[in-house]
Amino acid sequence: MTENTQPAAPADRPLEGRIALITGASRGLGAAVAERYAMAGAHVILLARTVGGLEETDDRVKAVGGTATLVPHDLADLDKLDSLGQQIYERFGRLDILVGNAGLLGNISPMSQQKPRDWDRVMTVNVSANQRLIRNCEPLLKLSTAGRAIFVTSRAARRIRGYWGAYATSKAALEAMVKTWAMEIENSRIRANLVDPGALRTRMRATAYPGEEKDLQTPPEAIAELFVDLALPGLTANGEIFVAQTAPQAPAHGPDHHGHDHHGHDHGPGCGCH
Repeated sequence: MTENTQPAAPADRPLEGRIALITGASRGLGAAVAERYAMAGAHVILLARTVGGLEETDDRVKAVGGTATLVPHDLADLDKLDSLGQQIYERFGRLDILVGNAGLLGNISPMSQQKPRDWDRVMTVNVSANQRLIRNCEPLLKLSTAGRAIFVTSRAARRIRGYWGAYATSKAALEAMVKTWAMEIENSRIRANLVDPGALRTRMRATAYPGEEKDLQTPPEAIAELFVDLALPGLTANGEIFVAQTAPQAPAHGPDHHGHDHHGHDHGPGCGCH
């Protein structure tokens, strides 16, 4: 997955000096990745809707000796998102790592009963906002010596089940979009991949599976190391889906979001409620 073509960073701080933007960084997987990146030496730009949640993640980053920039923003506001790239350029001059983690579950209901406003918000946050991030961050990632982009997907995109239409459709679109972009940047220094995180102990997972035992759910911090691996300068993988963990089958009433990368390599099953 990696090759040693860059000067070696300290073993305990492999992301030393790199600039990382993480969406959905106020809790759950986004907060765990932010903390791990800070431990690895990156300066993290934290984007989420709630100021209180961002401040809690900032406290975690500071506790491990890291630094952060807080960006309170609702990803559904696409026009405002367009200004983010310029702001990052003016302050940092580049972007090394983009983590598109933010996502909405939407309503678990029949397709014919999906309310247009709820459907549109899921598509906006899970798909359109990530396209805007690609559009605005690609020039910044090209200014990096090794731009890396990582997006969070779900097995729901590939194992279709009833009642999960909005979430499953949005994740399928996200996968198609990221793989398309990966083909377009193949000859650049940017590499773009997806992570299927598995069954994590998060608020979204609790909403999707309210009766599931927490012992079956992995703490988000346990898979944060994969995000470090996918951000390393020596990474060669591009346009792949990496499944973070082996986990039990999800309950029969919902999707069990396992998956494989697009070359057919099995990185382990998982479920994607992050």
